[in-house]
Amino acid sequence: MTKKVNFYSVIIGTELLNGRRKDAHFSFLNEQLLERGWEHKASFVIEDDIELMLNIFNLIKADKNSVMFCFGGIGSTPDDYTRQIAAKAFTDSKMEFQEESKRKIESRFKEEAYPHRINMAYLPINAKLLQNVVNDIPGFYLEDRFFFTPGFPSMSQSMVVEALDKLYPKSTAKYKRVLTASCGENALIDIMKKMPSHLDFASLPKLIGEKRKVVIFLAGYESAEVDEYFQLFVDYLEENNIEYILKDISF
Repeated sequence: MTKKVNFYSVIIGTELLNGRRKDAHFSFLNEQLLERGWEHKASFVIEDDIELMLNIFNLIKADKNSVMFCFGGIGSTPDDYTRQIAAKAFTDSKMEFQEESKRKIESRFKEEAYPHRINMAYLPINAKLLQNVVNDIPGFYLEDRFFFTPGFPSMSQSMVVEALDKLYPKSTAKYKRVLTASCGENALIDIMKKMPSHLDFASLPKLIGEKRKVVIFLAGYESAEVDEYFQLFVDYLEENNIEYILKDISF
């Protein structure tokens, strides 16, 4: 069975929650994921709160199939907590001055790199870098699946593309089955309960005039498995003389 990848986004910024700025990260990342055949598992927009950030990172880390894109908080001001909290969550609080990042910061800012800007190179141990096409101050990532980018879309968007193109270029296409049945959802609930959690399942009720219909969607990486479970719906509908149409593309 093809391994499922669960994509998460964490968007950090009190200014988004209090309305001073509008978020552009989710829509861009979601678009890039969908273009490659991936999907979001969850997205969090949170304030600059140390405990909350750590809890969210730990929640995502607990998912063995997780891939995370985090936006914001990797600068050098006192409220930029992401580097330290990422280290606490993912590298047992171990940090180091990443040499390539340090050289880039010194090259750009010269003597003004010290004493504060240089701290942007103090990263969780074994961090790899993401290129910043705007000012060459990189983002970073850990374990090839936890990505940390600036809060500025002009900087973060190219990093998202770089990370996905390099490590998650395209999902294996899922095998899909769809039908529309001339009954309500309630008639099929017992069969719905038999669907394995790793398969993508959805039901969409429709009301056409006074007639109830339901669209059943099932998808997964193994066609034989999808067909096996999809057939449970077909068998029930035929045994109970309920009309159905296969593959309603309007779903």
